[in-house]
Amino acid sequence: MSPSAEARPTNECPAAGPPTGSRPRPKAWQQALPWLITLVCFAYLYQRLAGAAAREGTDLASYLGAVFARVSWLRWLGLMIPYSAFFFLIDSLVVWRVVSWFNTPLRYSDILPIRGSSYILSILNEQVGKGAMGLYLNRRFGVPGWEVGSSMIFIMFCEFYYLLAWASAGYWLRGDDLPEVFSLIPWIGAAALAFLALWIAFFRGALFAGAQSPAAALRERPLFKSFREAPLARYLTIIVLRSPALLAAVVVYKQALGLFGVEAGYAQMLGYLPIIFFGAATPGPMRTVAITLWVILFPGNEGEMTTFGFVQHNFFIFFNAAIGLLFLRRANRELFGTNAHEATG
Repeated sequence: MSPSAEARPTNECPAAGPPTGSRPRPKAWQQALPWLITLVCFAYLYQRLAGAAAREGTDLASYLGAVFARVSWLRWLGLMIPYSAFFFLIDSLVVWRVVSWFNTPLRYSDILPIRGSSYILSILNEQVGKGAMGLYLNRRFGVPGWEVGSSMIFIMFCEFYYLLAWASAGYWLRGDDLPEVFSLIPWIGAAALAFLALWIAFFRGALFAGAQSPAAALRERPLFKSFREAPLARYLTIIVLRSPALLAAVVVYKQALGLFGVEAGYAQMLGYLPIIFFGAATPGPMRTVAITLWVILFPGNEGEMTTFGFVQHNFFIFFNAAIGLLFLRRANRELFGTNAHEATG
């Protein structure tokens, strides 16, 4: 059956997930944590930048202004715009592949509007963006909300292993050149592989196979549908599909870093970027953890690395949101229009 034939709006509350009233309000410390992380990072950056400005014999504003003035911003945009567009296509490919596996067959072009539009919400919170994709798939294709949630969790789970795999490759290539803390990567990788083996064995039924056991009841919940159906090959497929985006980032970030007057090798960037991308996923406004990691990993270039980290991560977020604006009208029509199910007919 074609995607357009299957597409149908649904108003069934059980399919869409639990009632809003059943969700507990986040605790005060959970709400405060992202801002606390941000304040700590800003305090660290200010201390490093103030010290660098003092060594140059100038004030902080003049010091950072001089860094901005030295960058060829047109050449920088020539690198970042194509990379951001390429990332969007790869990211949409991953979402399309997972949803087609576990939820409903659909065309790659069907994913582009909602994936692009969800980047707008991701400015505030990545999980809100994924929630918007879940609502879209529920209303347009009738996919139960819990099962869409399962697919989104599967994507995030695979992303962790994708970043860890490339971080391990970078450590293997240039481990001697990396800060000492990176020596934890092989240990984290070994533990993660052991966990993955147990995880797959459990959800595929090789562990706790008894139909009446509490573990079996947990396994059968709709939220874990994707994991029940996913053999190892599907985890590996998602890692492979995402990898061109990381390899492109290594090339783009290495070239962009040179525009800021800081040289780095491709292998060195391959070791750093997955860790920094981990930092970008840490809760907090403006990806301050990722910016701080650039300063830590390239000591002696505080102004250049603060500027580089800030513009790289925030341009990427906002340019992806701009891509989303191109699709927003279509996504709204298909999500809220009365004839959304005819959009692909």
